[in-house]
Amino acid sequence: MQAMLFPMALTPRMIVIVVFGVFLASFVDGVAGGGGIISVPVYLLAGLPAHLALGTNKLSSCVGTAVSAVRFIRRGYVDWKLAIPSIALGLLGAHFGTRLQLAVEERALKWLLLIALPLVALAVLRQKKLPEEPGEIAPGVQRAIVLGASAVVGAYDGFYGPGAGTFMLLIFCRWGKMGLRTAAGNVKLVNLASNVGAVMTSLAGGKVFIVLGLIGACASVAGHFIGSGLAIKDGSKIVRPVILVVLALLAVKVISELI
Repeated sequence: MQAMLFPMALTPRMIVIVVFGVFLASFVDGVAGGGGIISVPVYLLAGLPAHLALGTNKLSSCVGTAVSAVRFIRRGYVDWKLAIPSIALGLLGAHFGTRLQLAVEERALKWLLLIALPLVALAVLRQKKLPEEPGEIAPGVQRAIVLGASAVVGAYDGFYGPGAGTFMLLIFCRWGKMGLRTAAGNVKLVNLASNVGAVMTSLAGGKVFIVLGLIGACASVAGHFIGSGLAIKDGSKIVRPVILVVLALLAVKVISELI
């Protein structure tokens, strides 16, 4: 049990980096989405190995995502006919995605992270305003698109994670023709399911720093609460430079370790 709680030494430096970094990531997620692009590098910058960083990030993400999901449920922004099977497929996809991630050698995973992070950041930063109201689409086609995206993006979320919620939202709105608020509510539920599936698989593999993840979870709740509660004009002007700076720091760290 001790090894699961503390797979490595917990230092004050780790705590400071995670508290401030995860808070910032969650705040960014509440303002503009894409917070995982910051939170994964935060755990890596704190000194965690790649597998442990990804697993621990999922633990703290679960709590913040749950807070957002409850808010959407209470406001009635969930299409349960699509959400229930999507949750199941997201959970299943995340399980297999995480199992694949745990099978990848540490050095190879760092190379994948180095390549994937800028691509994910670019995709998130290029996102355009999504439609507020639902569009016309055959129910069967919509169901196939939403369920397929839940499984595929859920697997990506389990393997890596950053940007998964944004990708799913784009697909649900643009191709699945869902209204923005309902799509966002469904995405939160699927995202929560995939986070749970990923963290359970990572826990079984001993790749979660439980104590540090719970500390990060507290920061995640605070960040989500403040970020989603503030109406910040042109918030992306603040978010984008922050994401780019964090990515640059991560690139320097990973390149130095690989060299």
